[in-house]
Amino acid sequence: MLAEFRDYLTASLADLGDVVRFLMRLLVNTPRALLRGDLIIAQIYNAGTLSLVIIMLSGLFVGMVLGLQGFQLLQRFGSEEALGTAATIGLVKELGPVVTALLFAGRAGTALASELGLMRATDQLSAMEMMAVDPIQRVVVPRFLGGVIAMPLLAAIFSMIGIYGAQLIGVQFMGVDSGSFWSQMQASVDLEDVTEGIVKSAVFGVACSLIAVYEGYHAMPTAEGVGQATTRTVVTSAVVTLFLDYLITAMFL
Repeated sequence: MLAEFRDYLTASLADLGDVVRFLMRLLVNTPRALLRGDLIIAQIYNAGTLSLVIIMLSGLFVGMVLGLQGFQLLQRFGSEEALGTAATIGLVKELGPVVTALLFAGRAGTALASELGLMRATDQLSAMEMMAVDPIQRVVVPRFLGGVIAMPLLAAIFSMIGIYGAQLIGVQFMGVDSGSFWSQMQASVDLEDVTEGIVKSAVFGVACSLIAVYEGYHAMPTAEGVGQATTRTVVTSAVVTLFLDYLITAMFL
C-alpha cells in the first residue's frame, strides 16, 4: 500500500514537472509568436467568439437563478434592496470566473486538445519538425495565448449578463426598486471585488489553456489517445480551477 502511494506520488510530481517545463517552452516562444498577430486573433476567435453563445446563455440563467434565490433569502431579513449588491459580488468575485472557466474547458479546451491531438495522430506536428518549423511556436503558442486572452473577456461578459438576469428577475418580476438595486450595487462593490474577479479569470485562463494544449500536444497518436486527452482536459481543468479558486479567495481574504 505504501509503495503504491509512493509510486503514485512520484508519477504525479513527474507529470507536474513536465507541465512546468512545457509552460516554460511556451513562455520562451511567446515573443516570437506575438509577431504573428493573425494567428493569435484567429485563436481568440475560436476560443472566445465561438464560446459567446453558451457563455451568454449560461450567464443569463445563472443571474436569474441568483436573483430568485437572493430575493427569497434577503426577504427574510427585509433587505430586498440589497439584491443588486449580493448578485454582483457573487457574480464578479466567484460565479463569473469559476463557471466561465468550467464552460471554457468544456467548449474551447476540448476543441484545443482534440485539434492538437488529431494533428499528432496524423503526423502533422512531426511533418512540421521535418520541415524545420517549430510546432510549439507555430501551432501551440497561438492557441495558448488565444485562450489566455479570451478567458477574462468571457468572464466579464458572463458577469454582465448575469447582473442583467438578476436585475430582470428582481426588479421586473419581484418588485425590487430599480434605483435601490443599482445605487446599492454601485456603493457596495469596490475595486478590490472587481480585481479579485479579474485575477481569478486570468489565472483560470492560463491554467485551462495550458492543460488543453499540453494534453493535446502529448496525446497518444491514436483515436483512443485523442479521446483520452480530451477527457483529461475537462476533468483536470475542473479540478485545478476549483483548487485555484480556493487559493486565490484565501489570498484575498
